[in-house]
Amino acid sequence: MADKAKAIDAYISRFPADKQEILKNVRDVIRKAAPNAEEIINYDIPTFVLHGNLVHFGGFKKHLGFYPTPSGISEFTNELSEYITAKGSVKFLYTKPIPYELIGKITQFRVKEQLEE
Repeated sequence: MADKAKAIDAYISRFPADKQEILKNVRDVIRKAAPNAEEIINYDIPTFVLHGNLVHFGGFKKHLGFYPTPSGISEFTNELSEYITAKGSVKFLYTKPIPYELIGKITQFRVKEQLEE
């Protein structure tokens, strides 16, 4: 796992310092919500795996992408209503505070969901 974690470190290091801080915080939130998940790079972005893909996240020029699968989006429709969502993704614009607590809640939901399958 150390090598895979290094791959995520390398991914994060490609961004400007302000974006690196956000990406590191998101990673920490996901780690706390899913302590048994494995960290890998999948689809060229950081991915947490627990009995399959759990959540992904990625940095982009103007937003943080968070990919908790379609169920993670539909379960939190109300909480995500102020953000740009698609079937399995949400965009958190850097111009607004990143909702770390919500990211943690969604990740915990996904952990529960994955362990029930």
